[in-house]
Amino acid sequence: MPSYRKKRPIAVDLFAGAGGMTLGFEQAGFDVLASVEIDPIHCATHEFNFPLCSILCKDVAELRGSEIRKKSAIGRREIDVVISGSPCQGFSMMGKREVDDPRNSLIFHFQRLVLELKPKFFVMENVAGIASGEHKELLNLLISSFLKCGYKVEENYQVLNAVNYGVPQARKRLFLIGCRAGYELPKYPEKTTILPKIKIPKRYKKINLPAVPTVWDAIGDLPEVEKYSELLHRDWVIAEYGKCSSDYASFLRGLDDFENDYAYDRQYDRQILSCSLRTKHSQECMERFHAAKHGEKEPISRFYKLHLDGVCNTLRAGTDRARGAYTSPRPIHPIAPRCITVREAARLHSYPDWFRFHVTKWHGFRQVGNSVPPLLAKAVAAQIISALGVEAIKPSLKLTWGDDSLLQLNWSEAEQYYLKS
Repeated sequence: MPSYRKKRPIAVDLFAGAGGMTLGFEQAGFDVLASVEIDPIHCATHEFNFPLCSILCKDVAELRGSEIRKKSAIGRREIDVVISGSPCQGFSMMGKREVDDPRNSLIFHFQRLVLELKPKFFVMENVAGIASGEHKELLNLLISSFLKCGYKVEENYQVLNAVNYGVPQARKRLFLIGCRAGYELPKYPEKTTILPKIKIPKRYKKINLPAVPTVWDAIGDLPEVEKYSELLHRDWVIAEYGKCSSDYASFLRGLDDFENDYAYDRQYDRQILSCSLRTKHSQECMERFHAAKHGEKEPISRFYKLHLDGVCNTLRAGTDRARGAYTSPRPIHPIAPRCITVREAARLHSYPDWFRFHVTKWHGFRQVGNSVPPLLAKAVAAQIISALGVEAIKPSLKLTWGDDSLLQLNWSEAEQYYLKS
């Protein structure tokens, strides 16, 4: 094992999805050595993008901490942080918000695994709705249970908006942070950006912070997919990119590094436009999309049309196969009369271009919408690094893309793949 890998703090990601939290913590300086995810499609995407991480395709309710250690490179090593972005639909203000929704019990399996793994710190992310109504009692019970078991918990938990941490998307999520006795609770990250000029309330005008990247800062350099007929039947093409209009786009394209990015560098062909399967719209639909006003919903489809100088609305995941496989509304591109692609959604979510998703639009959008924006996760992770008192180290090892076939598996194929592993 390289010496830097022995020095980088280690993390376990529960409910990992495609890997938004995994990536954010890697960018902050962690080695995420084990990730747990029940959805085999998500597992395959995670395995493709994080070849050094062991993915356990299992229900956390049937998993023990000892198995996580045994099936990863963790072994007997002390774990620095356990992170979790548990399924949020049971708490979401968008859903029925049933207290007895079985998905709500998953937060207590998260707690059980924390107690079994005994990390120095833990971070749980969920929708803001978990702290309102009857659901707040579940959150309070979770906190009191942690306190009884010897963990300190930040009881003044905060709801963080991704737009305040360099992500061009308005997305609010609650973060619950705790630590073992003998450690100090980390602070919540300070805001690093403010909304673009068209969105700045009067009370913010005197704050001397850089503005968050706009929608066009994020996607303006991406090739127009309508120019490539190949994208009607596959999700990638060799394409001609435009000039980067922002540091944000330059970073996500891999043209420039951020000083505080401690992720493994990835080797990939930067001429490839991936995750960009086209959507065939009717002429009538395109005319409606063209006529829709920027920053408002198109009246018939109710799709939100992005504003060039604004930020994206919250990208949502839709439902999984067990709950009907419904697709969430996808934003309308600010210029072209079409819905945005998975790659454009990924840019608006702060995923770098080397990160690839499932080849289908349905799974790809679901993977983006289900995940924590990496730059938001990174801001939280940096506070854990600070509380640990360790120096973040940039790895020298460069990683390459994994096996493309992992991104092409259908549900049953992915299930069989992980049953055999």
